[in-house]
Amino acid sequence: MAVTATRLLDNYIDGDWTPARAATGELDVTRPATGEVLARVPLSGAPDLDDAVRAARDALPEWRAVSTIARARKLFELRERLVARSDEMARSVTTEMGKTLVDARAEVARMIEMVEAATAVPTTMQGRILEDVSRNIDAETIRQPVGVCAAIVPFNFPAMVPFWFLPFAIACGNTFILKPSEQVPMTQQIAFEELHALGLPPGVVNLVNGSREVVEGILDHPGIDAVSFVGSAPVARIVYERAAKAGKRVQALGGAKNHMVVMPDAVIDKTVEGIIGSAFGAAGQRCMAGSVVVTVGDAHEQLMPPLVSASRELRVGDGLDEDNDVGPVISCTARDRIREWIARGEASGAKVVLDGRSADGGEPSGSYVGPTILDEVSTEMDIAQQEVFGPVLCVISVPSLDEAIRVVNSSRFGNGTSIFTESGSSFRRYRHEVQAGMVGVNIGVAAPVAFFPFSGWKDSFLGDVHAHGTDAVEFYTRKKTVTSRWFSSGQGSGTYFVER
Repeated sequence: MAVTATRLLDNYIDGDWTPARAATGELDVTRPATGEVLARVPLSGAPDLDDAVRAARDALPEWRAVSTIARARKLFELRERLVARSDEMARSVTTEMGKTLVDARAEVARMIEMVEAATAVPTTMQGRILEDVSRNIDAETIRQPVGVCAAIVPFNFPAMVPFWFLPFAIACGNTFILKPSEQVPMTQQIAFEELHALGLPPGVVNLVNGSREVVEGILDHPGIDAVSFVGSAPVARIVYERAAKAGKRVQALGGAKNHMVVMPDAVIDKTVEGIIGSAFGAAGQRCMAGSVVVTVGDAHEQLMPPLVSASRELRVGDGLDEDNDVGPVISCTARDRIREWIARGEASGAKVVLDGRSADGGEPSGSYVGPTILDEVSTEMDIAQQEVFGPVLCVISVPSLDEAIRVVNSSRFGNGTSIFTESGSSFRRYRHEVQAGMVGVNIGVAAPVAFFPFSGWKDSFLGDVHAHGTDAVEFYTRKKTVTSRWFSSGQGSGTYFVER
């Protein structure tokens, strides 16, 4: 039988697809549903990153000189190109990451939404001016690009998360370098084909495949001015500290342990739908996944039977089969780690009321874990405190909203949280007191749309300015304040102080 050569992916540097010239090795890109090898990704070296930085630095003067409206029009064109290939990208996301096509299509739609938000840059990048701060003296603040920006992104959203950064960065006049996850590098190959077709000046956008060497190079490289990162909390802290020490502007989005509080007056059927979508969508591999349910009072008795029953009915299998509800996790290594977490929870006293450890999705070579629910969990258990990043839901019971808020606020994470209730007063109090950056009411995944910031707190975020929304423009621009006086105006000399 003939052996078919596996495609080796290229980098995209200085306006062209370029083989890695200093790769230290290659990794298989594996389809989680079957274990099939899809491609190979090069582990690019420091010289490859140097090439990208040089190209981005050289392109910066030309690109920042392009008018804001012209840059916005390039993004309008990009939006149309991505829409035309949206189904192809969704299938790519499912193939290389594993999530169902329903989830993948929603992800690609959010990716495109980011581009739409970035097209508003002629408005969002505006400064401010005040005439006559003193007699005949005006003051104004303008925004200018930061310079060369880079992003290091995770495996769980191959399409969307890179576009939390790229369109906003280039809209503001910066140049950009992307380091995609080596586990899911293929979807961005499609996106960069469409970026290439825009005819941007060479070097405005660059893609460097790789692993640790490229990441460390981005953090240390003197030619990079700003770094965005999404990943685990421990790595986010390393990225933040190392890049900031090198004098860079940094936003580092870390892990999460998101709580969903269920009040006794919650609409149970809608609450069950919201919890299932949050906990088991994308096989729980989302930083906004709800991984802990906190039931208040008799909400536990109302919620658990329908929640367990509906979760048991979810079909586990290949995400490309649209009859399936839960796809595989990213790898067999992740599968084994998640199964070990379930065992640890059970050993510490939690009651496994739904066990997904034996799920195989009909494919023994796949990396499957089925929906799993652990009841009778206490806040002291490791599984209640640490991010599992899989389809595992913990249930904690408390007697009051006071205690529910205490449980949520005791977490070192503060990414997102939701409350299910029909009481406006309960929600208003929850919104005021809870220590998390994104809050939902009767919504399982409280992730904001592109025009609002992704505003995690505590160990879920390190930095001062969040991703997308108006925060993106804040991050990707520097303010310059100008104070001016014109002696030829014929209005007198004026004085540079406030007159009394």
